[in-house]
Amino acid sequence: MKKTIYTIFFLCGAFIFSQEKKNDTAGVVAKEIQEVILKSQLKKQFADKAVYTFDKEALERARYAKDLLRTLPELQLDPVSNTITSTKGGTTLFLINGIEATDMQIRSVAPNEVLKVEYYDIPPARWATRADTVVNILTKSAETGYVFGADVSAALNTGFVNGSAYASYTKGKNNFGLEYSLNLRDYNDRRVNSVYDYQLNEKHYRSDENRTDHFGYTFQNIALRFTRLVPDEYAFQAKFNMDIFSRFSKGTGQSVFTEDNLKEEHAMFKNNGSDYVIPKLDLYYSKKISEKDELSINAVGSHYTTHTSETAREWVTGSGFSVYDNDMVLVAKQTSLVGELAHTHDFKAGKLSSGYRISRSSISNDLNNLAGYSRYSVTYLEQYFYTEFAGKTDKFSYRIGAGLTNIHNKSAENTFDEWTFTPKVILAYQLKNSQNLRFTTSYNPVSPWSNALSSNVVQLAPNIVQRGNPFLESQQVFSNNLTYSFNNKYFDFNAGLFYRYTNRVINQYYVQDEILGGYALTYENGKNGQRYGVQLTGSYKPFGNNLLVVKAVITPTSETVRTSTGALIKNDYLGNYFSLSSEYQSFSVQYQFNIPVYSLSGAFLNTNENQNNVFVSYKLKNWTFSTGMYWIGMPSEYKTKSLPESLIDYKVHTQIMNNKSMFVLGLSYDFSKGKKTEIQRKLNNETAPAATF
Repeated sequence: MKKTIYTIFFLCGAFIFSQEKKNDTAGVVAKEIQEVILKSQLKKQFADKAVYTFDKEALERARYAKDLLRTLPELQLDPVSNTITSTKGGTTLFLINGIEATDMQIRSVAPNEVLKVEYYDIPPARWATRADTVVNILTKSAETGYVFGADVSAALNTGFVNGSAYASYTKGKNNFGLEYSLNLRDYNDRRVNSVYDYQLNEKHYRSDENRTDHFGYTFQNIALRFTRLVPDEYAFQAKFNMDIFSRFSKGTGQSVFTEDNLKEEHAMFKNNGSDYVIPKLDLYYSKKISEKDELSINAVGSHYTTHTSETAREWVTGSGFSVYDNDMVLVAKQTSLVGELAHTHDFKAGKLSSGYRISRSSISNDLNNLAGYSRYSVTYLEQYFYTEFAGKTDKFSYRIGAGLTNIHNKSAENTFDEWTFTPKVILAYQLKNSQNLRFTTSYNPVSPWSNALSSNVVQLAPNIVQRGNPFLESQQVFSNNLTYSFNNKYFDFNAGLFYRYTNRVINQYYVQDEILGGYALTYENGKNGQRYGVQLTGSYKPFGNNLLVVKAVITPTSETVRTSTGALIKNDYLGNYFSLSSEYQSFSVQYQFNIPVYSLSGAFLNTNENQNNVFVSYKLKNWTFSTGMYWIGMPSEYKTKSLPESLIDYKVHTQIMNNKSMFVLGLSYDFSKGKKTEIQRKLNNETAPAATF
C-alpha cells in the first residue's frame, strides 16, 4: 500500500508540474497588499487558506453566493440535503464576514456583493475544534435594503421534500432576518437483510433476517436574528433558533434462526423513533478597543427534552413462543451552555489571536430498558485556552499556536478529568506564483460522544445486545499533513500526504455479556489507531471556463486499529468522488458519481453512500427551474460487515427502494434590493447535539 501511495503521489505531481504555464491565468500579474486580492487573481494560496475571487461572467451567471461556492474545486452540492459540502468529507463551517451562516443566509447574499471567498482547509484556532473546513464569504459594505426568497424541490412518487424561505431587512445600522427550512422524508420501502453468525456455549447460532421498513424524518428550523453594527466601534447580534426534529421507523420481517442443526422460522417487528424541540439563544458582542485590538464575547445556551423509544419483538412463527422482547424508553433533559472570550492584536509582523472557551452539557436521563428502570445524570465539560500567531516573510508564511484543553466527563459510574497540551504548527512556502507547499502538525484530545458513554442497553438480535461504556477515556490525536497546491487557468489541484495517529482510540467491538448472557456490542479504548495515505483533489477546466468542469477526489488510504488485547485490525481502500458540470448562458447541468468503498468503523467495515445523480437548471430573471434524477438505475444502498477478528460474523445490506431513479422537480425565487448588514464576527459556537441512544 505504501509503494502504491508514493507512486501515485509522484506521478500526479510530475503531471501537474508538466502542465504549468508561465503566463498568469488572467494575463495580468496581480498585486497583493495585506491579503487584498484583486479581481484579476482568481486564486491565492496562503499557509492555511485559499482565497478565491470571481470574474464578471461568474457573478452574472450565479443566482446567489451559494452558486459561487459550488464552483470551488473542493466544494460540492449535496443532492440529498441541497447544501454545500466538502468533497473531502468531514464537517464544514460556513461564515459570512466571520459570522456563522446557514444555507439560507448564503442564498441571501447577491453575487455582486461578494468580494472574495476564504477557504480554510486548516481552520484557525477558534474554529479548529468545531470543523474540518471553514468557508468565509466576504461581502461589500452594507446599505439599506431587503432580500427575500423561497424554494422547494420534491420527488413526484415518494416522500422527499426540501423547502425553505428567508427574508432580511436592513435599515441604518440595524438588520433583521427571518428564516425557515424543512427537510421531509417518508419512505415505505426500505429493505434490510442482516445476518448474525456466532458460537455460544459450544453451540453454533445463525440468524438470517429480512425486514421491510417504513421510515422517515422531519427536520424544521426557524431562525430570527437582530444585528446592530456601528462601524469601527462595536457589533452586537442576538439570534434565536428553533430546531424541530422527529423520526420514526416501523419494520416487519421474517428470519431463519439456526441452533446447530435445528432451524426455526421466526417473525418480528422493530419500531423506534425520537423527537426534540431545541430552542437556542446566541448572543454576540465585539468591541474595537483600539486601532489594533478587538475584544469579542459569545454566549450560546439551550434547554430541551429528547424522547427516544424502541420496541422490538421476535417470536417463533408456528407456536408464537417469544424469542425476545425489547422495550426501551428514554427521556433525556439536556442543558447546554457555551461561552467564549477572544482577543486579537495586529502587529507589524503578523496577528496574535488568543481566547478561552468553555462548554458544558448536563443531561438528566429517565430510562426504562432491558436492565430495568434507572435515573441518572451525566455532565460533559470542556475548557479550551488557545493562542496563535500568524505571520509572513517574503515567500514563507507560518502559523504557530499553543493550547490547553481540559475534558471533564462525569457520570454515575465514573469521572474522567484530564488536561492536555495542544500545539499546532503550520508552515508554507510559495514555490512559484501558482505553486505552494504546506506542512501542518497538531495534537489534540477528542472526547467520547454521548452515545458511546451511555449506560443504555437495547436488544439487537437473539442473544445479542448493544450497550455503551461510561468508563471511556478521551482519544489523543496527532495529525500531520504535507500538501502541494497548483493552479492556473485550467487546473486547481491539491496533492497531500497525510498521517494520523490516535492514542487510546475508541473502538467498538463484541464481548461476551455476563449480565444478560450472549454477546454485547460495546466500546473500548484500544491501544492506538493509524490512518495514512494520499489525497488528490481538484478541478480541471479544459476550455479555461465553466463550459466544462471536471472535479475529482481520489484518496488511497490505509488504516489500522490495535485493540486493547493487542490484536491488529487493518484495512485499505481507495476513496473517490467525481463530478462533471457545464454552464452555458442560463443553463447548467451537473453529474455526480462515486464507487462506494469499505472503511473502518469500530468492529465493522462500512460503505459510504453510493452516488449516481444528474441535475439540470434554468435561470429566468429571479426564477430558477430545476429538475434531476437521484440514484439513476439503482437504489441508495449501504453495506456493513464485521471484521475477521470479531466474535460475531455480522453482515447487513440496506436498500432504500423509494430512492431508485428518483425524479425531482424544483422551483426557486430570489429577490434582492440594496444590501444587508453583516458583521465580522470572531466567535462562533454551537451547543452539544441531542442525546438519543
